[in-house]
Amino acid sequence: MNQFFAELLAYTGFRTDDAAQLRVLHPVLAPHFAAVAARFYDAVRSSPGASSVLTGPEQVERLRVTLIDWMSSGLLGPHDDRFYEKRSRIGRRHVQIGLAPQYMFTAMSVMRTGYHDHVFRELPPDEAKAAMRAVDKLLDIELAIMLHHYQLDSDEKLVARERRSQTEKLTAMQTMSAGLAHEVRNPLNAAKLQLELLERRLRRECDDPKLLEPTDLAQREIERLTALLNDFLTFARPSELHPQERDISAIVRQVVELEHVAAVAQHKDLRLVVAPDQLIARVDAAKIHQILLNLVRNGIEAVPPGGHVAVELLAEEGRFVIRVQDDGPGIPLAVRHRIYEPFYSTKEGGTGLGMSIVHSLVVLHGGSIEIDTSPRGTRFDVAIPLRA
Repeated sequence: MNQFFAELLAYTGFRTDDAAQLRVLHPVLAPHFAAVAARFYDAVRSSPGASSVLTGPEQVERLRVTLIDWMSSGLLGPHDDRFYEKRSRIGRRHVQIGLAPQYMFTAMSVMRTGYHDHVFRELPPDEAKAAMRAVDKLLDIELAIMLHHYQLDSDEKLVARERRSQTEKLTAMQTMSAGLAHEVRNPLNAAKLQLELLERRLRRECDDPKLLEPTDLAQREIERLTALLNDFLTFARPSELHPQERDISAIVRQVVELEHVAAVAQHKDLRLVVAPDQLIARVDAAKIHQILLNLVRNGIEAVPPGGHVAVELLAEEGRFVIRVQDDGPGIPLAVRHRIYEPFYSTKEGGTGLGMSIVHSLVVLHGGSIEIDTSPRGTRFDVAIPLRA
């Protein structure tokens, strides 16, 4: 049985004797279902907010028939998972038609009053009290189920709306970044070419290191700007997957070997701790390479001299997981919810695009990325389907 539903039954004290009491009550109330439904829709029509979702007499008639079935099935049961699912659809439907949650309370009050009047009219007082106790439990459970799923669907709609808003902002940023990068790239390439010509002339005419130092510095700065532009273009360019059968183990080993030299130069330890000999998946190899490269470089930057960065490759059912773990100081709480946000960076001179690119490439593969961080270090788990 659904756990939420089971908790409701336990919390309200709804037991088999209550279900039996409701079944006995069914033939007593069934002749009055139409009258209770009529009272219900009279109350709906009298409320401008509730009546605004009604489209006309035909809809009201359909809803009236549905309401009578709802009353009948509520009393007869069985009160199992099928009953729970049927009731949960009511809450979701209220979200779809835009009916505010307060009308669930008022509607249930109308139903309770209708049941109460007919039960006490048809049964002796003692039997009526016992019957209404069972009815109250049932209606409380019904209301809780509807409100629960109303809240769930409302939250999902809110998340979807926020995602659409984020996507629109991201698209605008990508367009702006692409335009800026292309505008800067042309004069930068021209400057690089002229600088190379100048350097060759200086070397031909003299061999004074002091004259060549400024050109060397300028070359390094141009290379840095070129790398920055490449990040912008990677972020801005609409990504397309070009999946092929590739050995993920080979890609991971290659990245670790490439970055190991830089780690050693900074007195830091980078190593591949777990990986199968071969793990074949249909992926875009260049994008997997970039995902891991960005995560490894972030890990190396995060740890102090003497720190450690460990890379693991794990095979799971239908997917593989790349894990990058460091023993740095962790990501501050104020920063965690913004790490995938474009242009947000805590590093001096950082573009704030690295993790945004990682996230977009993971999502492009249909994968997911999870983060676990504390003052003892940070772990990223990237899970990607074997067939993107």
